Amino acid sequence: MPDKTTLSVIKADVGSVAGHQVIHPRLEEIAEESLKEAQEMGVLEDFYVTHCGDDLELIMTHRQGVDSSKVHELAWLTFKKATREAEDLHLYAAGQDLLVDAFAGNVRGLGPGSAELEFEERKAEPVAVFMMDKTEPGTFNFPIFRMFGDPFCSAGLVIDTAMHEGFRFEVWDIKAHRRVFFDCPEELYDLLAFIGTKGQYVIKRVYPRADQVVEGEAVACVSTDKLAHIAGKYVGKDDPVAVVRSQSGLPAMGEVLEAWSWPFLAAGWNRGSHNGPVMPITMAQNRVSRFDGPPRVFGLGFQVGDGKLVGPVDLFDDPAFDPVRQQAAELADYMRRHGPFEPHRLPMDEMEYTTMPQLMAKVKDRWEDVA
Repeated sequence: MPDKTTLSVIKADVGSVAGHQVIHPRLEEIAEESLKEAQEMGVLEDFYVTHCGDDLELIMTHRQGVDSSKVHELAWLTFKKATREAEDLHLYAAGQDLLVDAFAGNVRGLGPGSAELEFEERKAEPVAVFMMDKTEPGTFNFPIFRMFGDPFCSAGLVIDTAMHEGFRFEVWDIKAHRRVFFDCPEELYDLLAFIGTKGQYVIKRVYPRADQVVEGEAVACVSTDKLAHIAGKYVGKDDPVAVVRSQSGLPAMGEVLEAWSWPFLAAGWNRGSHNGPVMPITMAQNRVSRFDGPPRVFGLGFQVGDGKLVGPVDLFDDPAFDPVRQQAAELADYMRRHGPFEPHRLPMDEMEYTTMPQLMAKVKDRWEDVA
């Protein structure tokens, strides 16, 4: 059996220019230098460095497997190097996502987010890497479900016999630290009952139920780390990433992208405290502005062959997505007019890691009982 390839996407906010808008180019240069050295040492097969708004994104292929201490330590030390440069440049929120001082085997629970897939390469292996800014891990629930569970999005679920058996969804309860599996389509309604509560139940991985790929291999993976659960307070939104394999018995790349054709609402935006529309953006649009947002997704497409990355393609750089962006801008207008009122501002139970507890403490002795 040939060596399996692992595709790892690991990200962190280590500092940005003009508030939370965009990463400084020097931080990407430092990351490229670090990963190039690791490639020459044989740790990595290939890599691509980019950003999504104020997040530094490391896209890496290697033979080390998922949760490799070598690869995760490489990412951690790379973020540390970038943080030191961010501090020298007096960038905003330097090292924001590095919530502990010491590396402990992998980056999970330390602040950075990661999504990884290990797989035996098919003859042609198309993959999409999606990166979000100003939102939370559960934001991927809606598009990932549409890709692998919604026949109104993925026509292959109806007309491709290789997809008729459906997909298995691995869902994590990120508050109780447990997981459950749902086989769809027969457990479709059970799945939706949970993943609609996207602040707690998050799709982590998706597996095929037929033989499109090697048995047991996941075909989609999402980062699920909640920064507030690690830090115990609001330190920035989680800005998740996801990796999706496509074609040949899996959703076609066009179906994967169709999942982003409507700007659904997600939690995050300014101060991590507001609902707003998810806007698919191009590399040229890859920063946040209005009200520190709105929430957005940036996508790159690659072919993976012999462990190498061919590409990328800027997945949303197409006039077909201009109407989605326009609708997102209009929805942003609509939501912003609510000001501090729900449903624009998050419900009180989702404000527990913002400054709201301090504000509540300020007036706690002023409440009076009423008859």
